[in-house]
Amino acid sequence: MNIISIAKSRYSAKEFDPNKKFTKEQLEDIETLLQYSPSSTNIQPWHFVIADTDDGKAKIAEAACGFYSFNEPKVRNASAVVVFASKVELTEDYLNHISDVEHKDGRFPQPEFKEQNHAARSIFAKMHKYDYKDFQQWADKQVYLNLGNFLLATAALGIDSLAMEGFDLKKLDEILGLREKGFTAAFVVALGYHSAKDFNKDLPKSRLPKSEIIDRI
Repeated sequence: MNIISIAKSRYSAKEFDPNKKFTKEQLEDIETLLQYSPSSTNIQPWHFVIADTDDGKAKIAEAACGFYSFNEPKVRNASAVVVFASKVELTEDYLNHISDVEHKDGRFPQPEFKEQNHAARSIFAKMHKYDYKDFQQWADKQVYLNLGNFLLATAALGIDSLAMEGFDLKKLDEILGLREKGFTAAFVVALGYHSAKDFNKDLPKSRLPKSEIIDRI
């Protein structure tokens, strides 16, 4: 696998082949990619809803309404759709839960490391909650970090993708009951295999030149 080649060749699929479906193993791989993304202090302030059935995708498509109706066929024809949602509130229970899971997974070779790690994470998390008062924005940043990792990784698996913000996110929250769980939808990613009619497949990539965006010092 050549990661540079993948970075240069992946693109946003604009039309999916509705006849191509994922296997159970592929869906498990997708879940694993979502689970293992990095996040600041390992805060993991996210939740995901995966729709791979016609009924599930139809629910998501309801939020691609009105001005956003151009995204409806992309949702319905994709092999699967993932709704990325971010956490809206930070609680002490949640911070303790993360530490407990890390402890169970063997992250702390010395007992005192758990308390030290928890204290350090709490400082940064509560800084965003109380001092900067931007916890929601900080949580969104972590979800977008997951997205970048996810798009490149799915391309490495030979899966086409399209990240979309064009949805009625409030409606999506209502359809999926996200707010009751303490989350709100951020964006949607359609996954599958491009259709032969996908106009974007063979267009050359366009990026600003390195000389314009990178300085070496």
